[in-house]
Amino acid sequence: MTKSYLVATLSLMPLCMYAQKSSPDTLTQKRASLKTVVVDGSRSQRNTQMKTSQSVVSVGSDYIESHLGGSLMQSLEQIPGVKAMSVGSAESKPTIRGLGFNRMVVAENGIKHEGQQWGEDHGLEINQFDVDRVEVMKGPSALLYGSDAIGGVINVFSDNIPNKSLEGKAQLFGRSNNASIGASLRLGGRGSKGWFWKAAAAYTDYADYRVPTDSIQYHSYYIKLHKGRLRNTAGRDLSMSGTVGYKSERLTNQLRVSNTTAKSGFFANAHGLEVRLSTIDYDASERDIDLPYHWVNHLKVSNHTLLHLDDWHLSADLSYQRNVREEQSEPVSHGYMPKPSSTLERRFTKDTYTLGLGAKRLVADRHNLSVGASTEYQHNRRDGWGFIIPDFNNLTAGAYAYDRFYVQPNLILTAGLRYDWTRTQIYGYRDWYKSPTESGDSLYKERAADRTLRFGSLTWAVGVNYNEGAWMLKANVGKGFRTPIAKELGTDGVNYHIFRYEKGNADLKPEESYQIDASIGWSKGTVALTIDPYLNYFSNYIYMNPTSTYYEGLQLYTYEQARVMRWGLEAQVKWTPVKWMETTIDGEYLYARQLSGDKKGYTLPFSQPWSISATAKVKSEDSRTYAALNFRYTGAQNEVVPPEEPTPAWWVLGASAGHCFHLRDCALTLSLQAQNLLNRRYYDHTSYYRLISVPEPGRNVAVVMAATF
Repeated sequence: MTKSYLVATLSLMPLCMYAQKSSPDTLTQKRASLKTVVVDGSRSQRNTQMKTSQSVVSVGSDYIESHLGGSLMQSLEQIPGVKAMSVGSAESKPTIRGLGFNRMVVAENGIKHEGQQWGEDHGLEINQFDVDRVEVMKGPSALLYGSDAIGGVINVFSDNIPNKSLEGKAQLFGRSNNASIGASLRLGGRGSKGWFWKAAAAYTDYADYRVPTDSIQYHSYYIKLHKGRLRNTAGRDLSMSGTVGYKSERLTNQLRVSNTTAKSGFFANAHGLEVRLSTIDYDASERDIDLPYHWVNHLKVSNHTLLHLDDWHLSADLSYQRNVREEQSEPVSHGYMPKPSSTLERRFTKDTYTLGLGAKRLVADRHNLSVGASTEYQHNRRDGWGFIIPDFNNLTAGAYAYDRFYVQPNLILTAGLRYDWTRTQIYGYRDWYKSPTESGDSLYKERAADRTLRFGSLTWAVGVNYNEGAWMLKANVGKGFRTPIAKELGTDGVNYHIFRYEKGNADLKPEESYQIDASIGWSKGTVALTIDPYLNYFSNYIYMNPTSTYYEGLQLYTYEQARVMRWGLEAQVKWTPVKWMETTIDGEYLYARQLSGDKKGYTLPFSQPWSISATAKVKSEDSRTYAALNFRYTGAQNEVVPPEEPTPAWWVLGASAGHCFHLRDCALTLSLQAQNLLNRRYYDHTSYYRLISVPEPGRNVAVVMAATF
């Protein structure tokens, strides 16, 4: 069996590791701190899968380095079931099995990452070069993470503790398609009395990206592209972080501060037809950032504590996050709105305070019992002359109990309960200009009314893990829920980046879902097979319903609820015929159907089509040199919701290669990756730019040079 770099973690909320004695009837507790190591691939996968009855995929920082994309999610989207919904070359939102935004949680070191998740036009404010490992949990995870984890969790870890007095990693990287250049540096050190420190910084500068076409179509207008570039899609990112920690036999504490700032342009012709009248020369430079553009800053301060007592293992997480996002646009009149006096169209400032407590104990030698509670407060305020969502405050609180029962060394049963309560306060808003009414008067139109809403829900899950010989069997049945967010409850405005007018619904109820997940794994000799099927039923799924009404020149979409059935699977076959060669075939399929409402019988908007990927990789005996070729085929998506248009099938080729040079005191790694090798023109059904006939990026070659010391 070939070896691969995989990360072994302790548990869903890492506290301790329970080691099995020779007798299946007793368990002993052993504290351990696991780091990224080279281990047998099948054994590491088996250890990871036995942690939970859900489908879990874990990858290390080397995976990100060898699959480098413009953002963290673009680097991870080759994981089956995971996809990046991209807007531009460096902005993307994650989805798991077709569920994204506020239907899945991105957590950093176990703390939920709180930005403006509802926004389709910006990505995650997480530095992908400051990541030790990533763990993807597919399926509802509300039991441990509360509302929003109805589709799964992407847990990003940057908590490895340095081993030496000074160690680090420096990287230089570039991408050809958008002339991206950047550098990152990570340093860390450990003292003799248990203290340690870490620091990281990364900077990226990129130009307008290229697509394999010379024009696009927007509302029957054909717009020429200069040298195939999407004008005004350049940007810059800067991330910094610092950690101070202490580790002893019983106590581990890490205090971390991170700050990420990004500025990027919006594709000018996607922001409205008025750009035709603009005096800005968007083709003057491929690296400048003109109006319209957005600016995002995310400050996060977090503290993570682990305390190991004789019988209890306790954890505490405390964090503060401040997310500020601005949209700057040329001031032009819309409808009855006169020309504004500034370029600040929208600003959102979101402050989030989080507290989480957890405890774990081994009971009666067979029960690994976990209990926990968490609370979160959000304070969000808006500014600018454009309106889309109202001001709001959000308070949540929840508690859970979770038990892992070791029936035998190879048989584990799990069960848990959680209760969550949410209070959402929405503040009213009226336009700053008057609009005429049907009676002939004019008034300041009310876009949102003052409302206070309260929601509560009980969730549960039961599961089983079974390992026998070459087989690994898992199953999980659970209930998830998600409270409606302020955008769904109170939005009333133009969403330029999706080319529609959106109207919220203050009468929405919390989503509830019931899901069955299973995983069947078989590994013997040179072949490993995994199949992960799932079935998901929503009794009241929240979605944007396209109507036949037009408002301010754009089609009106309203938030509605309907019963929805979803099912699908991911499958992987890995074959290692010889030590120096590995072949992998991955496939995924998703079926969704609305069972009630105005669009009964249709699928859901932006439903991803089926796809299959095949990779052949060869490497040297010491694994220091490798080369790989990848083929990806995505089927046509003809199951659409009117007025959504079908998307034809497409395929692309990719290639990668790398080599590690071992020097005296460090290792120098060179990685190359080519995407869309043949520069094919194709359209991703989940891309919003597809609506204006913008294809996916053309050929791109990424180069990463890293020195580890």
